[in-house]
Amino acid sequence: MKQMRSITAAVLLGALAMSGACAEKPPEYGQEFVRSLPPKRREVWAVAPAINLSGQREVDPLLQADLLYQQVQQVRGLTVVPVNRVAEVYAGLGIEQVQSAEQAALVCDLLGCDALLVPTVTAFDPYDPPKLGASLHLFAKPGGYARPADVDPRELARRAAPPADESVPGSRDAEFLQAVGMFDAANGSVREALFAYAKGRNDPVGPMGAREYLVSMDRYCGFVYQSLTGDLIRSMRQRR
Repeated sequence: MKQMRSITAAVLLGALAMSGACAEKPPEYGQEFVRSLPPKRREVWAVAPAINLSGQREVDPLLQADLLYQQVQQVRGLTVVPVNRVAEVYAGLGIEQVQSAEQAALVCDLLGCDALLVPTVTAFDPYDPPKLGASLHLFAKPGGYARPADVDPRELARRAAPPADESVPGSRDAEFLQAVGMFDAANGSVREALFAYAKGRNDPVGPMGAREYLVSMDRYCGFVYQSLTGDLIRSMRQRR
């Protein structure tokens, strides 16, 4: 009888151990680094549709802007206006993109925001290893800006038109910050930064792990825009 009780207890303990092993274990994600504006600052930025200079037709300006929006809205101290609002203002003004700081200030005033963030895609290769060349231009609305009456935004663009060899809109204007980079995943340092970024975001027990960021261009673009956003904020801290 005593031996029977011992066997029964062993069976029960084994069953409990097996049930614990079969229970779902939550994924152990890493810790994401949270960016923030300079202390005691709060601003409202609007994200504009991306400008495609890559020559690749598959680049969707609205999708790229949405991917940037997802990264920028994680910055502490920022309230971010989504791209559809900016697209509506562009349509109302009859423009496809801003081409001067004056135009950007007008768009900011109409949206009630402090700055307009304009992404530009200069290179786009979605195949493993992916490549993305991109830049971010942040046009701040000048303090004390007063919207002119009966303004023609196209006339503002003509007055501030850059030279023919200058491809970046508004690059002669002083009231902007920029971050520029070429992110080729064939480069070891880029892959190292990508996997560090993925550590806080992907499921480590998933079938692909961090390699998911090499085969999903949307996720790779998110990594690039997060990196460029960090560069932009560092420039802001240095200037202010």
